[in-house]
Amino acid sequence: MRTEQTGRADRILDAAKDLLLRWGYRRVTIDEIAKRAGVGKGTIYLHWRTREQLFFAVGAREAVAMLDAIVEAMRADPDEIALHRYMRRFFLEAMRRPVLRAIFTRDEETLDKFLSSPARKPLEGAKLLASREYLGVLARHGLLRAGLRPEDLDYPLPTIVFGFFAIEPLLPAEVTLGLEEKAGHLADTLHRTFEPERLPDCEPAAERVIEVFERFSHDFREAAYGGEDGA
Repeated sequence: MRTEQTGRADRILDAAKDLLLRWGYRRVTIDEIAKRAGVGKGTIYLHWRTREQLFFAVGAREAVAMLDAIVEAMRADPDEIALHRYMRRFFLEAMRRPVLRAIFTRDEETLDKFLSSPARKPLEGAKLLASREYLGVLARHGLLRAGLRPEDLDYPLPTIVFGFFAIEPLLPAEVTLGLEEKAGHLADTLHRTFEPERLPDCEPAAERVIEVFERFSHDFREAAYGGEDGA
């Protein structure tokens, strides 16, 4: 039953995502999503109580896919847990996923009033970006610059990272950097700002960091599908 419910939820989320990207948040109705997904309107409300919760679930499912890709990369190469490497991959994964790109670049044409909704805040929050727990692991293993505490990054880290997202529509036409180049500049900036010049071995910290990100992925998965039983 759970598998059937998840499959139905995915059909609804697929329809909502497609319509969101085609028409924008303002124009998409629950009726149209139900029609596109081949379900009754009431069925959607069995999964999510409001339209805002449904569209948050669309973003949460994209966050799960992004976090799972990040964890896979960390498992393949422990050096991926380093702040500059992780944020490089975060930037690439988010920018390659249209819904997340719209959220992080604050695309008003696509998201409209959803940008002012409290429902979107967990998708932009510092916890998703780099939690104090993750940064604490880095600090304990010498992967942050000496003297830096996790809380010292509360303001400068999201300011830098979200600046790389927000600058997209403001870049002059002559700036023609590819996505990989932009991600490289972000990684270089973070390395120079927050990390020691020579990073120690990342492997001793890798499993703990992976546990943190797997938990984030689980939390977003619950947020996307947790209402399947109508609770």
